[in-house]
Amino acid sequence: MNWDQIEGKWEQAKGKVKEQWGKLTDSDITQIRGKRDQLLGRIQERYGCTKEKAEDELKAWERDVHW
Repeated sequence: MNWDQIEGKWEQAKGKVKEQWGKLTDSDITQIRGKRDQLLGRIQERYGCTKEKAEDELKAWERDVHW
């Protein structure tokens, strides 16, 4: 699924994001508002990983997410 679709369906995507990255708070997810770069930054921050690691995880999630 491409990011435009995810951003357009952010209300539905929030639950799937929370399932994948449980360390993200509800406040984090609300503030992200479907913005990919903000999600990437929060993943890095909450999980203490590199940008490359967060990017790899996010790409895999985008590829595998189903509605």
